[in-house]
Amino acid sequence: MQHPAELAVHQYLDNAVNNKTEMSEDTINNVCQQIGDALRRQFGKDSRSRKEFRLRMSNVGRPYCQLWYDKNKPDVARPKATTFVMNMMIGDIVEAVFKAVLTEAGVKYEDSEQVAMELSDGTIISGTTDLSTDGAVDDIKSASNWSYRNKFSSYFDLEKSDSFGYIGQLAGYAKASNKKPGGWWVVNKATGEFKYVPASGLDIGKEYSKIETVKARLDDNKFSRSFDKKQEYFRGKPTGRQVLGVTCGFCDYKEDCWPTLKELPAMSSKAKDRKLVNYIME
Repeated sequence: MQHPAELAVHQYLDNAVNNKTEMSEDTINNVCQQIGDALRRQFGKDSRSRKEFRLRMSNVGRPYCQLWYDKNKPDVARPKATTFVMNMMIGDIVEAVFKAVLTEAGVKYEDSEQVAMELSDGTIISGTTDLSTDGAVDDIKSASNWSYRNKFSSYFDLEKSDSFGYIGQLAGYAKASNKKPGGWWVVNKATGEFKYVPASGLDIGKEYSKIETVKARLDDNKFSRSFDKKQEYFRGKPTGRQVLGVTCGFCDYKEDCWPTLKELPAMSSKAKDRKLVNYIME
């Protein structure tokens, strides 16, 4: 089921393509200000300085083992690729431009707001929402072509492979703002397509309980992996080799967490350009 705003946005973009509309100067100036703020945030002198670990809305949905490393062994993280800052900027630009399109399409929404929630032990977790529509909190995400078509094909597909904790993040925003969880406005960075993915299966109480559990485990500070290695399959048959799952594959700490890890071209494939696979060598 489409979000009511999707049709309005499509109509506005169709008008823009056919020179039937012109973005207002106020909206353009607002976009420029937001992008300027993002440039300062991403390229500022202290933009990459290490901050003391704490739970935030942006990390609260991530696996416990990643958070443990963030707290206890941040120095062993894989160095950020030189493309990291550009990818972050692309996300900021997509958010600013998409909000501008919503505005020009006549979609009513509440803009970003600072929110915070308190856990049972008094811990405050804060963050900044992207926007809210119809009394529900939404998030804007830019996605690769693969993620757009697979991970963001539905809430349930996202739930299977939520490597970056988007579900916990949205649940936290909803609880902190005392609003319903809406969903995700997802923009395909490769094609410019967009869609709305409703958080139709999100249970705020369940997600809040997970956050409480993660906080208690971080206080206890005992390391344990959140995921185990998996059997590799090639053309539907097991190869006998062990590999990391998708979530572990994105983790900056995987080499330290799995000391026998080797990132190698797919060993069973004969393709010219074989994808890289995270093998656990015994």
